Amino acid sequence: MSDFSTLLVSFLLIHTLCDFYLQPKHWIKEKEEKKHRSPKLYLHSILHGVALLIPALALKIDWINIASIISIVTITHFAIDLWKVSTSKGDAFSRFAIDQILHVLVFIITAFYITDSITITELLQHDQLPEATMITFAYLLILKPTSVAIGCILSKYPISGGEKESVNGLVAGGELIGYLERILILTFTLVGSYAAIGFVLAAKSIFRFGELNKSSDRSMAEYMLIGSLVSVVMTTLIGILVILGLDIGVE
Repeated sequence: MSDFSTLLVSFLLIHTLCDFYLQPKHWIKEKEEKKHRSPKLYLHSILHGVALLIPALALKIDWINIASIISIVTITHFAIDLWKVSTSKGDAFSRFAIDQILHVLVFIITAFYITDSITITELLQHDQLPEATMITFAYLLILKPTSVAIGCILSKYPISGGEKESVNGLVAGGELIGYLERILILTFTLVGSYAAIGFVLAAKSIFRFGELNKSSDRSMAEYMLIGSLVSVVMTTLIGILVILGLDIGVE
């Protein structure tokens, strides 16, 4: 029996090929228009299941488990994709993210129960579980919670009426930029690549300078500068706390 990681990576490889490379754009368009009446929705789901025969046979999985894998992946992929094309709630990126997370969870659960090289008890008792939990918590903390904290801080610095519309237009894009910036800073902090952090800050400063230079309102400039600095400071502090918690040497 193959080990868990090999099985999971093989499944994810097939998923990536089928979902992004072997699915033409007109299939996606037809699924969105016809939903459950789209033949391409059924064909795409079946393709996902059948394609798993390749890694399953290569890894010498028995036929009973192969049949289970194909059935589970085909049915769940159909259900998830049907949900995605049938719902209009949330933006496109949110639906895409949820769609992919659900697919990955199916593969993780399937690989977990097929392989006999790992159990729940072994996972819970793994030496690196505390470290992995701490790092995961840090990444979760720098996203939405940090954005909420920054919003609370910025609420103390009101913007004049003429700049409010500009700020509202920057919120959505600024939040995404903040997410990406904090992910990069935390990642570079954890791996000790402090020069790369400087590059991220320098690159953002260049773009921010252009925005601030165009702004005729001092309060708008202060608002953007405070938000950027608070984001960097909070992420850096979280990164330092994780490093101390993991007892990672700082060079």
